[in-house]
Amino acid sequence: MRDVSPNSLQPRPITAHDDLVWLDDPVIAASLVTLRAGALRVVLAPEVGGALAAFYEVTPEGPLHWLRPATPAAFAGRDPLQMASFPLFPYCNRIRDARFTFDGATIDLAGNDPRFAHALHGNAWRHPWQVGARSDSAVELHFEHQPDMRRVGDWPFRYRATQRIALRDGALVITMSAQNLSGRPMPFGMGHHPYYPRTAATRVYAGVQAMWHADADVLPTHLGAHPAVDALRTGMPADEFDLDNNFANWSREATIAWPDEQRQLTMTADAPFDHMVVFAPANDPQLCVEPVTNTTDCFNAVGPREQVGGCVLQPDEGIAATLRWTPRRA
Repeated sequence: MRDVSPNSLQPRPITAHDDLVWLDDPVIAASLVTLRAGALRVVLAPEVGGALAAFYEVTPEGPLHWLRPATPAAFAGRDPLQMASFPLFPYCNRIRDARFTFDGATIDLAGNDPRFAHALHGNAWRHPWQVGARSDSAVELHFEHQPDMRRVGDWPFRYRATQRIALRDGALVITMSAQNLSGRPMPFGMGHHPYYPRTAATRVYAGVQAMWHADADVLPTHLGAHPAVDALRTGMPADEFDLDNNFANWSREATIAWPDEQRQLTMTADAPFDHMVVFAPANDPQLCVEPVTNTTDCFNAVGPREQVGGCVLQPDEGIAATLRWTPRRA
């Protein structure tokens, strides 16, 4: 890790009207689902990996973004990595060399995306999701994976995933669930990948116990101390370190604050979202604080379950847990 100047980023406008210019495109708009509750809005892009395109507040000055809004290129390329957030099923982050051993067999996920040397973020984000029951302030999105071993690197287990997304009690609430439909045990993890507006003043608060140090491929090497652990507890400037790391045994609550703008967003999570990723690269406008159920490369990692995370779903077994993002302005 290297320290970087706290002034390495210039503040970016986060209330500009043109941040949502894609809403004016009739083709894009027809594919979106917008939820409303008071001044809060969340815009969903089911066809782009079941992603969130924006989460913002309507103000007289324009949209006040609580998550980084999608870019027009995100829709042109159907790229969830340029959206506001997207779901991670059936595992989070990377799997080394896209291979692991499970139940006596080698699971080979290599070749499903030439952009990445290591399997990344599961497969649900790479496919369209279906829209289910909906109201003005809530919607269900569904994805069912049916393995096809003719597809290179396909996930070999059948499963169903659901996101229940709502604006409720002044918060964005997402309940994530999955069920193993494969007829045999399935290794599993899940999470969400939110991007936040990042300025020179942005701070991140979270109670964490230790950090997974990583190699050049952003794969974990060992769990241990790091100055970021203490910095997060007291409010870590987003520019303080060059981070793309997992943190174990967090308090399941994190706050992203913009003190110069007198506002903050608090994320809370249910178990088993017992792990958190902070992606705050140096000299880069991206900032992610991700709630996940497993550390990177959990299917290959060696260590106690509470440090590694993930689980095994038995045939027909399901799992569900809820995430909340609550905005507050002074």
